[in-house]
Amino acid sequence: MLRIMLKSKIHRVKVTEANLYYEGSISIDALLMEKADILPGEKVEVLNLNNGLRLETYAIKAKPGSGIICLNGPAARGACAGDLVIVVSYVCIEDAEAKKIKPKIVKVDGRNRAIKN
Repeated sequence: MLRIMLKSKIHRVKVTEANLYYEGSISIDALLMEKADILPGEKVEVLNLNNGLRLETYAIKAKPGSGIICLNGPAARGACAGDLVIVVSYVCIEDAEAKKIKPKIVKVDGRNRAIKN
């Protein structure tokens, strides 16, 4: 049996911009993506703490150390600059391995820089 388990979470990151006219996706500071083990093109869910919206898109890299979190294309309708969101990714994993998985949780400061847990 396969289970879908939480793999990564970037917790309470602030949206810096929304670009409706870009093709799609969420641009995430490349350093945050690396710490959370999220690859370019990987499917992610964006959970908006301000309006309760949950949306699915894929991740693309923004400049490392920039703190950029930008919802692009249709996803831009889901958040405004300043909204707090949680970005999560999941993995489909065998039942025995699912019991051992330890998700990577990345917490950030007010400038979207990773802080030590």
